[in-house]
Amino acid sequence: MQLTDARILRGAAIPTALVAVVAIALSTVLLGVKGLIGSAFGAALAAAFFGSSLYAVSRVGKKNPIMMMNVGMLTYLGKILALGVLLVLLQDTTAFDTKAFAWSVLACALVWTAAEVRVFTRMKLAYVEPDGGSGVPPGPSA
Repeated sequence: MQLTDARILRGAAIPTALVAVVAIALSTVLLGVKGLIGSAFGAALAAAFFGSSLYAVSRVGKKNPIMMMNVGMLTYLGKILALGVLLVLLQDTTAFDTKAFAWSVLACALVWTAAEVRVFTRMKLAYVEPDGGSGVPPGPSA
């Protein structure tokens, strides 16, 4: 994982973990054990989904920066499909409170996204990568 990606991961995971703790505590107080399980499952799911995307894009970006957007879109599609399947499979579950699950997923997803944007916009990134060459832009080969 690149240094910038590690900063983004840390900057997004810490606020999300704090929100998850609050959501789990609130769900436990209001809904009991089923609220605790639902909220914890929702927070873990959101963190796993966002963390996996960041990891995949980081790994590909280190080896082939041109493919980063493709991998980002592919992981997004995969997560949406996985979430759809998971929601269909768990629609009638009584193992946990589904509303606590949903609110935790939503809160953690919003906080993760906002924190990731905040960290990224505060980073000092070069817009142009120096090529170490003569300063002449590469042209078509003759």
